[in-house]
Amino acid sequence: MSDVLKQRDFLKEIDFSSDELQHLIDLAGEVKAAKRAGSEQRHLSGRSIALIFEKSSTRTRCAFEVAAHDQGAHVTYLDPSSSQIGHKESAADTARVLSRMFDAIEFRGKAQTTVEELAEFSDVPVYNGLTDEWHPTQMLADFLTMEEHAASHTTRPSYCFLGDGRFNMGRSLLVMGAIMGSDVRICAPQTLWPDDEVQAIAREHADRSGATITLTEDLDEGLRGVEFVHTDVWVSMGEPKEVWASRVQELMPYQVNAAALAKTGNDDAKFMHCLPAFHDESTTVGREVAELTGVTGGLEVTDEVFASPANIAFDQAENRLHTIKALMVATLTR
Repeated sequence: MSDVLKQRDFLKEIDFSSDELQHLIDLAGEVKAAKRAGSEQRHLSGRSIALIFEKSSTRTRCAFEVAAHDQGAHVTYLDPSSSQIGHKESAADTARVLSRMFDAIEFRGKAQTTVEELAEFSDVPVYNGLTDEWHPTQMLADFLTMEEHAASHTTRPSYCFLGDGRFNMGRSLLVMGAIMGSDVRICAPQTLWPDDEVQAIAREHADRSGATITLTEDLDEGLRGVEFVHTDVWVSMGEPKEVWASRVQELMPYQVNAAALAKTGNDDAKFMHCLPAFHDESTTVGREVAELTGVTGGLEVTDEVFASPANIAFDQAENRLHTIKALMVATLTR
């Protein structure tokens, strides 16, 4: 397995086998332990990584920058005002240029087609830091976190994504769980389920891995017996406020609150979120949505749950660092 991932792109989960993904998760555990023990070895000395951010980020940027620094590599951060990609230069030409200067390229942005085009025309590994369709680096962190917190430390966790399943987190959690043989559930209004193509991909992988795939509108069916409850934001600043009001109304029954956690029947059920989370009114979006809808105390998750011991989202956030580090080490040195 040590050389199988060398020089590989990391664009979406379905490009990898369960063994390959588990190798990255296991390696992340190793580099995490080494960092904490002060015994980390630098495998990326002299390497340079280009970070292209069409969408801004806290965790993804910091994880790549600190991971590279820990391993002796250098990074160049390109925000929308620093890069010509999509404006004056195509993704293909950007890849042709950057792959002559850098050892790897990370892209975080909107279209999956952009990161796929970068990979097609790049001579170095390309990593998907997030697109509207897939979030593969987040999946590595999520599965490492679930392994760490599962009662049996299983590599096949049971979890439910509660909320809007149409976008990258719902899609990726469904497909990643199918590949890894998990008990994975999407609980949402049917109009907000991952699309039929993604469901078909998940079921095809589940047939091979033995995963259990459930898509349901019923909270009891979605939550009963799971160890982990995931969610993601319901609204974004780029959407019209008319959408905010209708979206919040449609999804309120699927809010992660104390009653939802109780439906798991598991006193040790954990809450997970890729962050940022709108769990109170201390953010611009939180205040604006509260003013628009009258909903206070949290949107996709209540402040009560977010402030409780059930919340492991900050462990999840830390694990972005270790899993991204493992990805770079595996693709650039092994």
